[in-house]
Amino acid sequence: MRAADAQPSLHPAALLFIVSALLPVPQSLEASQTPQAVPDGMALYEAGCASCHGSDGRGAPADRIAFEDPLPDLTDCSFASREPDADWIIVSKAGGPIRGFSDVMPTFEEAFDDEQLQAVMDHIRTFCTDRAWPRGELNLPRPLFTEKAYPEDEWVWTTGVNAEGAGAVINELLYEKRFGSRNQIEVALPFGFAESPTAPVRRDAGPASDWGVGLGDIEVGYKRALVHNLATIFSFGTELKLPTGDEERGIGEGEFRLEPFLALGQILPGDGFFHLQAGAEFLGETTEGFWRAVLGRTFTSGEFGRSWSPMIEVLGSAGLAEGSRSQWDLVPQMQVTLNTRQHVMLNVGVRLPLTDSDARSTQFLAYLLWDWFDGGLFDGW
Repeated sequence: MRAADAQPSLHPAALLFIVSALLPVPQSLEASQTPQAVPDGMALYEAGCASCHGSDGRGAPADRIAFEDPLPDLTDCSFASREPDADWIIVSKAGGPIRGFSDVMPTFEEAFDDEQLQAVMDHIRTFCTDRAWPRGELNLPRPLFTEKAYPEDEWVWTTGVNAEGAGAVINELLYEKRFGSRNQIEVALPFGFAESPTAPVRRDAGPASDWGVGLGDIEVGYKRALVHNLATIFSFGTELKLPTGDEERGIGEGEFRLEPFLALGQILPGDGFFHLQAGAEFLGETTEGFWRAVLGRTFTSGEFGRSWSPMIEVLGSAGLAEGSRSQWDLVPQMQVTLNTRQHVMLNVGVRLPLTDSDARSTQFLAYLLWDWFDGGLFDGW
């Protein structure tokens, strides 16, 4: 064949492209490639919420609503910032009684889907214009020992019991009060009774013991959130322990102690969380460093049920003087919400000494926590 008679050939890939371009595109494929409209949170709020809560979030006038229950001010950052989106959406979806609130709050489960409810929540978040307030998502489950970075309003009653060695039952009643957007003060009142072994008094009776009963070292503290975003909060704090205890009775140190610290809270994927605290204890001429870390995850019974938060806590400390030995403890524990509103919680754990276990006792511990800002102790059951 002569070169002049040769016809241009079409590459198979080019032919396939032309054919595919001429074929009709299936409607399902077209739909999948079309950008989905983002729900308009403001419009949905106006349609479903504004009649009671007001377009500005401050609540409709009393003469325009048919009930006497007070309406929250959604522009009040002290109120609006404290709860995570999930809790707001649960109440909007299933109604007020799902969290122990009034049945005046209706259910919107059939009116809005989850995406639309989230859009409404995003609009509600705009009512609080002061971004200094940490979001409620950062109020992670509370460990037994590690100080949280989030400022709180709580009463916590903690009890620890020695499982071996000298007997001791030590209680601590802790009051925490948040003020402003980032600050917290606290007062802790320890008390209980402890056993101090003495020389045997009868040959057949074994070692005798004296039980000391009284007050431990009262503690006052301050904490301030330094920086935060939607997943991380970082705080500074300090605690001063007063010499109100009695070391001879085994209750307290009976000396002034100052404990400055830094604390970190981090949200992890899959409802996981992480706490970290590090600081120093100044006791007379002695200085000791300490560090605490917690890894946990929260599980929920069904969509609206009880929350369970298993945690593993690691405690470490060491004197800063040359030759000082470090001490390590492991504290597995479980926090569970007790009531429908989920502002009363129980945590149960055990402190296992990993070093000097022959001289230090295993402890069983538990606390009862009441987040009093969310309602009375007997509310929301």
